Amino acid sequence: MFGKIAPTCLHTNLCLCVVRAMGPDSAPDPTVPWRKVLWERQPFPDNYVDQRFLEELRRNEGLRHYHYWAVVKEAGFVGQQLSCVAIFITLWLYMEQGLLTPEMLLVTSLTCAVLGYGLHQALTSQVESGCEPRTHLADLQSATIFLSFTFGFSPVLKTLTESVSTDTVYAMSALMLLAHLVSFPYAQPSPPGSLSLNAALFASVCLASRLPGALHTFAMLSCALLVFALWPCLLQRLRDKAPSHFTGVCVGMCIGGVGGLSSQSFGGAVLLALALGSVTFLCPLLLVRLQRHKDNIQGPWDEAEIHEDLIHFLQ
Repeated sequence: MFGKIAPTCLHTNLCLCVVRAMGPDSAPDPTVPWRKVLWERQPFPDNYVDQRFLEELRRNEGLRHYHYWAVVKEAGFVGQQLSCVAIFITLWLYMEQGLLTPEMLLVTSLTCAVLGYGLHQALTSQVESGCEPRTHLADLQSATIFLSFTFGFSPVLKTLTESVSTDTVYAMSALMLLAHLVSFPYAQPSPPGSLSLNAALFASVCLASRLPGALHTFAMLSCALLVFALWPCLLQRLRDKAPSHFTGVCVGMCIGGVGGLSSQSFGGAVLLALALGSVTFLCPLLLVRLQRHKDNIQGPWDEAEIHEDLIHFLQ
């Protein structure tokens, strides 16, 4: 019996000695260099790393440094979009109170649309990259089709929310305008995002259905198309082609939004001014101040990234 057990005990003692010698807290054999490979058996534990492990540590790689006034300039797009919503609500309040006729709003919207189209064409380069530029006749046909359908469906849209209470209509409009501001593609607003544009048009239909007549509804929807669909395209063109004028236009829109809303509600104008100040000046300041506390680390523990172009492997 002892003759059979002795080899087993000897083998067990040898295994224990090897495990103790290869423990994670013990120093490896200096004669055998450690390599960071998985396909080769090495006399090291699985969790072993050498002193070179932290040499590959990288902090804040590719960190973008922000400048305060540059961020303020970009935040002006957010502020002017808030002002656009305020201007639209002010126009609707004027029409609901009978202080603005639909004919006057239509003439003003048509004039602004023609002037804006001319400015957009002047800022557009002759050769568009990757696509054939639209003709003036195609743009005129699109505008005519939209205005014709809107004018034809105005009586239907006028009675669309008759069975819904006024408070519910106002709540839905406020919610949709908020969704428009949240989902608006501020980085590339031309063309506007489908979600933000649909939310704004839905709110416009809800508000326009509470106006006195079908012509009021048609004028309000035409104004909504100008404010929420066409104006962002022109503003994006200004930001790309004439950045010096872009800041002035944003400031003018903010002043117009606060001034127009103050004629209807002084408290609303104060809230809008505070919101514009926070978005335009306070939030960029917080971004720049908090940027110094950013500490992003990269190292050999990160997942592998393939930088080689693998398209030729898929052909």
